[in-house]
Amino acid sequence: MNQNIIPTTIKDNSIISITTKDNSNKNITKTLTKDNLNQNVKAVQIKDNPNQNIKLITTKDNSITFFNEQYKETYHSVSGAVEEAQKKFSDACKIKEFAKLHDEINILDVCFGLGYNTAVAIDNILAVNPNCKINIVGLENDINILNKLNELTPPIVHYDLIQKLVQPQNQQKNEFTLHEKNINLKIIIGDARETIKILNRAELITIINKLANQNNAKNIQFNFCFFDPFSPKTCPELWTKEFFQEVYAVMTNNGVLATYSCARIVRENMKTAGFIVKDGPIVGRRGPGTIGIK
Repeated sequence: MNQNIIPTTIKDNSIISITTKDNSNKNITKTLTKDNLNQNVKAVQIKDNPNQNIKLITTKDNSITFFNEQYKETYHSVSGAVEEAQKKFSDACKIKEFAKLHDEINILDVCFGLGYNTAVAIDNILAVNPNCKINIVGLENDINILNKLNELTPPIVHYDLIQKLVQPQNQQKNEFTLHEKNINLKIIIGDARETIKILNRAELITIINKLANQNNAKNIQFNFCFFDPFSPKTCPELWTKEFFQEVYAVMTNNGVLATYSCARIVRENMKTAGFIVKDGPIVGRRGPGTIGIK
């Protein structure tokens, strides 16, 4: 049963309070705490999901995201889920500019979630270079969220590829794979602190090439990393210097990491891992995102 939502407004740049009625008509206040929410944005409608511990949210650009009850955060900024994917990740990494000059692009999507970051990147790449070979590996810990993707209809041209990717017939063990024309996609399920390590193991060195039925084996090195875990406050284990070092190790020289957080500890850990740290774009909040360059 849907709860009775009493909308409120953001009181600072990091918290939305939402009051609901439970079955006994008592008020319950919940907060959305992802630190990239827009100041003074009205809280949006939330609907109960009877199947699991997430709630559907319509963001300000009318695209859908979810509120995760475990982490008490949304998967995207409520200022606009697709807007965030475009501006904080594809634009921040200058994906179009890179695709214009290169015939192949490798992207690591840390915390794949709803797949918006990957799908928007595919749109950007193919818009300027339709023949570019696109290799994207996503790391995701929650297979349940992948089961929700076929319910979504975001305004992303190639989101159908994401929906094909997560079909049961594309799953083998803890991985989902899809090869379509010049696009190779893979999601590896598990704790990202462990799954990122297998990207450098011998048995997975040719993972993308095998997927595309090619035999020219080479190490996976990523030109870009979309770094999108839940916030450092609620998911600190993925913002450590040790994890950033693992990411750094699988990126090309001059590779670019983009993330929404500008927390001091995040930037310090990125620097310790070896990244050159710069401000990212300002989208839906007062502070910028963060760019890391190898």
